Amino acid sequence: MFDHLISKAQLGRFYSRLNSLGFAEIRPYAKGTTSLIFTAKLDEKNVIIKLQRPDSPRQNFAREAKIIKALEPFDVTPSLVAYGSFEGLEYLIREFAEGEIIFYADLEKRHLFEIAEKTALLDRLGLDHGQIQGGKHIIIGERVYLIDFEKANWRKPKNLTSAMAMIFLNDNYISRRVREKFGIERDFLEEMRGELRVYKRTGKPSGILALLSRL
Repeated sequence: MFDHLISKAQLGRFYSRLNSLGFAEIRPYAKGTTSLIFTAKLDEKNVIIKLQRPDSPRQNFAREAKIIKALEPFDVTPSLVAYGSFEGLEYLIREFAEGEIIFYADLEKRHLFEIAEKTALLDRLGLDHGQIQGGKHIIIGERVYLIDFEKANWRKPKNLTSAMAMIFLNDNYISRRVREKFGIERDFLEEMRGELRVYKRTGKPSGILALLSRL
């Protein structure tokens, strides 16, 4: 999977480093624009390992690691396991978020509440995820997790408004499925637009949560 991005020799050395740290069952998982992604086990815990791509000059994992640590008390994203550097390449290891990305998940009402509550929490903290609207960074399982804070920063946030727009207001695969499942009609969408305007003005998500409770 990664043969054209990293040499077998360097990959072998990286695996050896991980083995020395106690990680086992290391497997290639996916590739991003700036990272190579692996799964592994640490004791009985499933983890995700992100290694900076050798062809990427961007080094964002140190900041992402700090953000994940800052969020640990709030159960928004899986906990950080390790951050380090290997032959000049950053790597970040976190616990695996069990579930499916929102694009494929069968959303229940409790998931919608949890998405709203956790994105509103990020807003209150002043942390903007930056990629909520794409849908690939919300994991739905027994609990909801937001993942991949590589592009996040402490700036004016718009997490809740982005999430509600993606799930309800925009015309996409996710919103069409949600509208069909919950029988959502135009009146609900207009009320959601109104409550989002109130939220932008006041920072209070109570109107949005009350609207979700009617589904």
